Amino acid sequence: MRRIVAIIALLVMVVALPQRSAAQYNRSYIYWVGQQCMINNDYREAIDLLNVLLRHDEKDFDAHFLRGIAKYNLDDLLGADADFSTAVTLNPVFTGAFYYRAITRTRLGNYDDALNDFQQAIELRPDLPDPYYSRGVTRLLNQQFGLAIEDFDKYIRYEKRHVAAYINRGTCYLYLKDTAKAYDNFNLAIRTNREDPDAYNRRGSLYMEEQRYEEARGDFDKAIGCDSAYLPGYFNRALVNNYLHRPLASLADFDKVIAIDSTNSLGYFNRAIVRSEIGDYNRALEDFNQVAHYSPDNVLVYYNRAMLHTRLGDFDAAIADYTRAIELYPDFANAYRGRSVLRRAQRDVRGAESDERTAERKIAEYRTRLKDSTYSIYADTAQRLDKLLGFESRLLERNFERIASSVTQAGDDGLTLIPMFRFTLMGEDSVVVDQRAKRFATQRVTEFVGSMHNPHLRLDCRSSNLEPDTLIAIDRRIAERMHNEETKQWRTLFERGVSQALIKQYTNAVNTLTEAIHLNPANPFLYINRATTRAEMIDFISSIDNSYQTITLDSDPAKRLHNTGSRTYNYDEAIEDVNKAIKLYPDFAEAYYNRANLMAISGKLPEAYDDYTRAIELEPNMGEAYYNRGLVQIFMKDTRKGCMDLSKAGELGILAAYDILKQFRIAEHN
Repeated sequence: MRRIVAIIALLVMVVALPQRSAAQYNRSYIYWVGQQCMINNDYREAIDLLNVLLRHDEKDFDAHFLRGIAKYNLDDLLGADADFSTAVTLNPVFTGAFYYRAITRTRLGNYDDALNDFQQAIELRPDLPDPYYSRGVTRLLNQQFGLAIEDFDKYIRYEKRHVAAYINRGTCYLYLKDTAKAYDNFNLAIRTNREDPDAYNRRGSLYMEEQRYEEARGDFDKAIGCDSAYLPGYFNRALVNNYLHRPLASLADFDKVIAIDSTNSLGYFNRAIVRSEIGDYNRALEDFNQVAHYSPDNVLVYYNRAMLHTRLGDFDAAIADYTRAIELYPDFANAYRGRSVLRRAQRDVRGAESDERTAERKIAEYRTRLKDSTYSIYADTAQRLDKLLGFESRLLERNFERIASSVTQAGDDGLTLIPMFRFTLMGEDSVVVDQRAKRFATQRVTEFVGSMHNPHLRLDCRSSNLEPDTLIAIDRRIAERMHNEETKQWRTLFERGVSQALIKQYTNAVNTLTEAIHLNPANPFLYINRATTRAEMIDFISSIDNSYQTITLDSDPAKRLHNTGSRTYNYDEAIEDVNKAIKLYPDFAEAYYNRANLMAISGKLPEAYDDYTRAIELEPNMGEAYYNRGLVQIFMKDTRKGCMDLSKAGELGILAAYDILKQFRIAEHN
């Protein structure tokens, strides 16, 4: 009850201000309407109302605070951080602003600053339990397990019915190798709420790690009994059934996983493994193909599919898959070994010997870097065809993870789009089909690229094919050049912004590109890259976010801090940049295409359709625009026209379009 009163008091403080004038009364009324919007999850409208207040009084710390909450819930984390920071600057004893800024910084991965903010909030209000729980989550993420336990202990003294607190405390004990106390906490979570599937799933996962498979399966059964659509329960039970040598039961559970989430790469991957184990090679191959479609940068799918092709006697396809695995991960020693065997079988002695030498060199390098877990994943680890991949179980408050990140952009409705065009750094293409970017380059773009005198610079929508070490080296060379220049040059700043974005220094990249724009505000290409960098920064933050904490005006921390797979991104700044580029260069097809992507992933499908259409009018050979417009039309329930666009995209070299068309043909026949 104290917690409820505290939160309500915060809100009352905002609206129950002295009424000195009609203008003051209007201010309070706007606050009230804004709060109602937030309670109804209409965060965009709330921001509009709060902006009205801030235009009249930029020092209104309550308005900054509430706008920060709204931005947070729209996943504008950097904007939320800025508003909370302004609030605490204007009011240094604003407990709520410190608290919510701490949560925001946790989501951004800025754990040290988050912990400092939690400390400020606790010092101001040591009687509030919520900051202890949230700080415990942050300390868990920061691997401060002992300190996290202390925080969960303090929180549980206030709140003994919060299941997640017991689960997280149990996770901390698990990291500290105290499985007895981990079990105690998972059992407490179950006794607290016997209808919570997460508690059963977590205890079952621990049983599974200890090879207590029958007990694990019992817990997964209970988790599914609590929620018939609980995907982790089916997934983990499938793993257990496989360990118990019950392949048909395992397949049935993976079937359920895929029925719940038809784009679940990990489900397809594991079902392919089980199918291969029972000799159903053709259907296993179909599943691997699905993984390659939904996770095109997944190294393991190409490696495992190569071995399956080998079993089926298709050596050419196997070599192609080994080659793709090597392209994605050049240090993959066993891929070189596998390709070497096949090349020797095809009497390519020179190629076989080259692969063997490379494999031995990579293994030798690996053995000198055993402590580098990232490197060791693929370098000398013989990933067997029958190896199942399980859930990451380190943290409890996290969503299901895919086995590989995708180069595609995904919106809330599951749209999977070919990414935006931006100026990037590329080496020579290793695949002939990927020359389409050059095919429709305009004279203006060509002249701009030529003026930069950078052999790697080009306008493209693909990921850079340069190795990470090469990109880092290029970035350092550009930095050195900037340091030696007497005055800042916009061309050098632009190149640095490009390289910083490619090595995922997004904030620095945006700042660098902003400097370039200040020096050359009439160049549309600078705005294009700042737009794509801003969009990529949002996507990257989302991809590494392991705890989707949602701030609400509800007093229940279990509701205020919970997983959510429904996220709304704020791409307004990126869209504004593209608008500026279009104003400066009205015939820039790629700019309309980029704006269409941003509109699509923002849920504005009609606007996206119009922009893709304009891009096609300007460049009729832009297969990417046809592909994405096709997807948009499908999501607008015009499947026929969507498939026609996908067909055209296939004609123009976007081969992934045929995979989508095949899915729809299958759906029509079923």
